[in-house]
Amino acid sequence: MAERAAKSGIALEAQQKIHSKFDPQLAGQIIRWIEKTGLTGLPSGNTVEADEFIELFRDGQRLCQLANALEPNAIKKVNTSALAFKKMENISFFLSFAEKHVNKTELFQTVDLFEGQDPNAVLVCLSALARKGDKFGKETIGPKESQGEKRNWSEEQLRAGDSIIGLQMGSNKGANASGLIMGNRRHM
Repeated sequence: MAERAAKSGIALEAQQKIHSKFDPQLAGQIIRWIEKTGLTGLPSGNTVEADEFIELFRDGQRLCQLANALEPNAIKKVNTSALAFKKMENISFFLSFAEKHVNKTELFQTVDLFEGQDPNAVLVCLSALARKGDKFGKETIGPKESQGEKRNWSEEQLRAGDSIIGLQMGSNKGANASGLIMGNRRHM
């Protein structure tokens, strides 16, 4: 695979800012959570640096294994090829799985992981998935997801609002736009 040119100037500053958002402690927690789902061969320790984290998931195979551990047969075919597009296809398979379970704003793009552009985006996606662990019968990380409260209103309760006069908002009776002049008049 051809490597990208080293960044410099504003692009380097932007890349450093993106990489500074990565939380090694949270990455360690995510790795421990993934181990509890049944995956092996993960690094030990309470912290994981961004480069190690990216390298761990770059080929997408562990992500596909995680998806299958959470939901059996979620990803039918996991590519083991060394070709770059097959690795990116694995990441794409995982993102399709994650899209069903987490908010779209918490997903990452394939290049964020494969090229190491934004390791924090990958971390956000995996932590969002870890918050929903109880949906899969697994342990969760982070705050418990809120449950919506379904309200059942009777037809009588819904009709009760029809009798309220909507004058609380005020009235525009007699208001019109006559006499308004916007800006200065045109002088000939």
